[in-house]
Amino acid sequence: MRAGPTERNTVDAKIQLQDVVKIFGSEPRGRPLEMLKEGASNGDIRDETGHVVGVGGVTLDIMQGEVFVVMGLSGSGKSTLIRCLNRIHEITDGVVFIDEDDITQLSIERMRQLRRRKMAMVFQHFALFPHKTVIDNAGYGLKVQAVEPEERRERAMEALELVGLGEWANRYPHNLSGGMQQRVGLARALATDPDILLMDEAFSALDPLIRRQMQNELLTLQQRVQKTIVFITHDLNEALRVGSRVMIMKEGRAVQVGTPTQIVTEPEDQYVADFMADVDHAKVLPASFVMHQVPTFTASTPVAQAASEVEASGVGYVLDDDDRPIGMLRPTDLAGASGEVGAVAAQEFPRARDGAAIASLFQLSGDGRYVAVGR
Repeated sequence: MRAGPTERNTVDAKIQLQDVVKIFGSEPRGRPLEMLKEGASNGDIRDETGHVVGVGGVTLDIMQGEVFVVMGLSGSGKSTLIRCLNRIHEITDGVVFIDEDDITQLSIERMRQLRRRKMAMVFQHFALFPHKTVIDNAGYGLKVQAVEPEERRERAMEALELVGLGEWANRYPHNLSGGMQQRVGLARALATDPDILLMDEAFSALDPLIRRQMQNELLTLQQRVQKTIVFITHDLNEALRVGSRVMIMKEGRAVQVGTPTQIVTEPEDQYVADFMADVDHAKVLPASFVMHQVPTFTASTPVAQAASEVEASGVGYVLDDDDRPIGMLRPTDLAGASGEVGAVAAQEFPRARDGAAIASLFQLSGDGRYVAVGR
C-alpha cells in the first residue's frame, strides 16, 4: 500500500476526497503522475507515457444523507470516480475518507469488511441471479455476510417491502419487468443496511417512463431511509431532478459542484453553460426560487392586527403549529370583519411544496391566483 496523507479535514463529511487521482497503466505513479501535477493535459500524458487519466485530482465532501450526483459525458471519469470510493480501482494518488477511515491505508481484508458493513452498489445492469427467487436475490448480500437464513429472509423481505415488491418475493427475475428487476437490485443493496449507496447509471437501461418512476421512487425512499447516495448519470435532466447537489465532470476533473438551482442559474464556465443551454428552467428550478414572502399569522391573530399587512401585500396566510398554510387571507375577506383571522380565512386555495418545480405552478396560478408554497 502506498504512503500518503492521512489527516482528515475537520468538515463533517460522510465521504471526503482529497486530490484523488486515478491513472490507468503499468507505472502510473511515475512520469504520468508527475506530468499531471505539472499541469499536463490528459492527451499529452497519454501520448508521452501511454497512460490514461481516469480521475485527474478531485477534492470533494459528500455529506451524510444527501443524494450527490456525479454527471458527465462518456469518458468524463464519473464511473472511475465512484469505483475509487470503494477501492474497486486502486487510487493512484490522494486520499479517500469514509467517516474516519482513510481507505487508501486499509488492508485488503479491512477494506472488504468496510464494503460489507458500510457500502452497497446498484449497477446499470440488474445483475440478478436468474435461478434464484426474488427474495434470495435480495438477501444475497446478507448471505455473503454469513447472516443466518431466518434473519436473512426477514431482512430481505423488509427491503422488498420498502421497494414495493413484497408480494413478488417467491417469483423469479424473468417474471418481473425491467423496472421491477432494478427495484430488486435496490432491495439487495438496502437489505444490508449500508450507510452509503453507490448507484452507477442505475436507471439508464430503463425506458423513459419507467426511468422517471424509478427516480420518483428513489426520492420517496430516500425520505424514509436517509442514506448517503452517490448517483452516477450521463443524463442532465436526471441529475438535476434527483440530486441534492450535482458535480459536473470533464476529462476526469470536477468542473462545478452545486445545487441543481446553482448549476442551472450560475454556471461557472462556458462548458457548464453549454450543458445548461437546452434545460427548461421551469421544469428544474423549485417553486422556492420564484416565491416571495407575504404576511403570515396564527389562527388566533385578531383581524384588526392583520388587516393592514394583508392590504399592503395583497394576500396573507394562516399557518398551523408546523408552519403549514391552512388558510388564505385577502383584503376582501378582512374588510368589515372582526374576531380572529382563522374564522374568516379561505380554506380552499392553491398550494404547492417548496420543492415542486415552477412548471407545476402554471396551472395552479393560471387565473392569477396566489399559490401558497410551503412544507
